[in-house]
Amino acid sequence: MHGTKDKAAGDFLEISLERIETLLKGDYNISRRAVALLLLQGDDELTSLTTATESPETSVEIAEIAARTKAHYQEPLAYLIALRRQEEVNRIVKETVEYRPGTKLPLRERLSRIMTNPVTGTPLLFLILYFGLYKFVGGFGAGTLVDFLEIDLFEKIVNPFVERTFALLIPWPVFRDLFAGDYGIITLGIRYAVALILPIVTTFFLVFAVIEDTGYLPRLALLIDRIFKKIGLTGRAVIPIVLGLGCGTMATMVTRTLPTKRERVIATLLLALAVPCSAQMGVILGLLAGSPKALLVWAVVVITIFILVGYFASMIIPGDEPSFYMEIPPLRLPNLNNIFTKTYARVKWYFVEILPMFILASVLIWFGQLSGLFRLLTKVLEHPVRWIGLPDNTAVAFLFGFFRRDYGAAGLYDLKKAGLLSGNQLVVACITLTLFLPCVAQFLMNVKERGWKTGLAISIFVLFFSFSAGYFVSQVLGLLGVYL
Repeated sequence: MHGTKDKAAGDFLEISLERIETLLKGDYNISRRAVALLLLQGDDELTSLTTATESPETSVEIAEIAARTKAHYQEPLAYLIALRRQEEVNRIVKETVEYRPGTKLPLRERLSRIMTNPVTGTPLLFLILYFGLYKFVGGFGAGTLVDFLEIDLFEKIVNPFVERTFALLIPWPVFRDLFAGDYGIITLGIRYAVALILPIVTTFFLVFAVIEDTGYLPRLALLIDRIFKKIGLTGRAVIPIVLGLGCGTMATMVTRTLPTKRERVIATLLLALAVPCSAQMGVILGLLAGSPKALLVWAVVVITIFILVGYFASMIIPGDEPSFYMEIPPLRLPNLNNIFTKTYARVKWYFVEILPMFILASVLIWFGQLSGLFRLLTKVLEHPVRWIGLPDNTAVAFLFGFFRRDYGAAGLYDLKKAGLLSGNQLVVACITLTLFLPCVAQFLMNVKERGWKTGLAISIFVLFFSFSAGYFVSQVLGLLGVYL
């Protein structure tokens, strides 16, 4: 942005930058102009650093200059500075690059424009979602792989062997149930982690690595920027939202990259409410894969709620309107080594994180069953579960869902297999569980990132909203006479 110094002396932004540069006396290991630019854009880290480095009077004066500059312009300063940088880039390119007349656009550039054009990019996005998530993750991962590991491996070989072994080793049923009972560490916790969750997250991370390595994600951000602006976000928020389809806890942490507090709160709310993690989504895709109509109802309801809640949140939550500007990397063919390396690293991280959680959940469930605490909590949950037209057994799945969202979805898998849920009930259960409270890990991350008041308020809203949405869907399906 150095070229912008040549602008007229009356340029308010340039005057403010020069004044801040003059005031800065500390050593920041970068140019004073870079520090001034970051301070004008409200960078928290640089603001804290200058407050600690400069005198109190200087810090106050810099804050006053930044406030006056911000009030002088209608657009956000970050957006204006990005435009100035682009102007300088264009000037340099114009002076140094010569274009040959009549040269056709390269194939990669044409593909890039197809991806970012709403007319052509939207159908392409749906094709990626259909073949990448529905067919590969839902069909192959949650279908073929899960059936093999769940039925052929665990039900036929592992679980019977474990039950026989622990019956010989531990004569006391109470302690035997900790390992080999209905909620045992091996027969439930490890079974869920290995047979249900591992194949689903592996197939999801494979798809995500391909999308990431091609350079499609920044183009997706441009494509959905206009829609996201309606819900108080920008295309930049596509990164945490898409990451939320992998792990909501990790995605909530990534929301700190969003520039304004308003965007961070809205993104955290939507991640907690309407963005299922890969394991939960994979199990739900597997549950509903046999009924395309049921899957369509689930997807339409969840997407509609995502948009409506985001829209009303953007109307209620105060703050600056979001702005969006980003550089687009070139398209490229995915590198197999990159894909498998990223997938392996993510699956390893996820599995190392998830297996202890599943074991801990099994221990807590065992203790809860032994002490009667879970029975009490299940009884409490039976009331809202009945209210939305589901059998009492479903309350257990919702309770487990608080430990891990995928744990609850896996509980629905067992209920469906036992024939305890009709088509309509299964859809209502999947919708409600998708919108239900985030897992303990994500709840704690919400509190850490947004503070106790905001984190707790989000969870309370999500709890009541999820069952209200489930009741509404149940009633609408009944009134329309729809049977899935």
